[in-house]
Amino acid sequence: MYQFQNDKTPFYIPIFCNLEGKKVVIIGGGKVSERKVKALLPSKAKIELISPNLTSGLNELFKKGAISYRARRYKSGDLKGAWLVIAATDDVSTQKKVYEEACKNNCFCNVVDRPELCSFIVPSVVKRGDLSIAISTSGKSPGLSRALRKRLQDEFDPEWSTYLSLIGYLRKIIIKKFKGDEKKKRLEGLINFDCIKWIKENDLARIHRWAKEICDEDINNLKNILGEND
Repeated sequence: MYQFQNDKTPFYIPIFCNLEGKKVVIIGGGKVSERKVKALLPSKAKIELISPNLTSGLNELFKKGAISYRARRYKSGDLKGAWLVIAATDDVSTQKKVYEEACKNNCFCNVVDRPELCSFIVPSVVKRGDLSIAISTSGKSPGLSRALRKRLQDEFDPEWSTYLSLIGYLRKIIIKKFKGDEKKKRLEGLINFDCIKWIKENDLARIHRWAKEICDEDINNLKNILGEND
């Protein structure tokens, strides 16, 4: 495959991070910051926003106690104790200072639309419950990432979320009940894409028979499991 000689795109490692309880600093209070904050809220991170002004949406989140807020411009030292930082500001000088401090403090940094000032980039994500499919072009084409995300959104229906909840439940039973090759065989049997169709058709009888075959026991609360993502 031909490689462009001047292509110096960094090699990014795909990774999913647990940010619960960790300090995340966001510089900027505009619409981009609002999108970033709303994407981070489910992670239960400790989000601290620094900006002279806020959008109405961010102001509401601050009033509700979902984020903390410093009503001023960024200054050196603001990243102390941060695990991750996002700079969503158009000020070039601030962007560079934030990146330099992040590097000094060994915390992950993303300067929006400045890949050369990023130690991590945010992928396009298709989310179906606990199923997350991340797409990245290493910063070369955000447009392609968005196009691929839309394509995958059409391919992966909401039923995938229910299917994942179901096999996650059955997996626990198998691990507890079986050992060795028998456990391995039954775990492999959990991957059955026909189950997506049965969920769509609400064919509880067929799903129950399959679940019983996999676990060798009746799943009495199957309806509750399948209803988790209704």
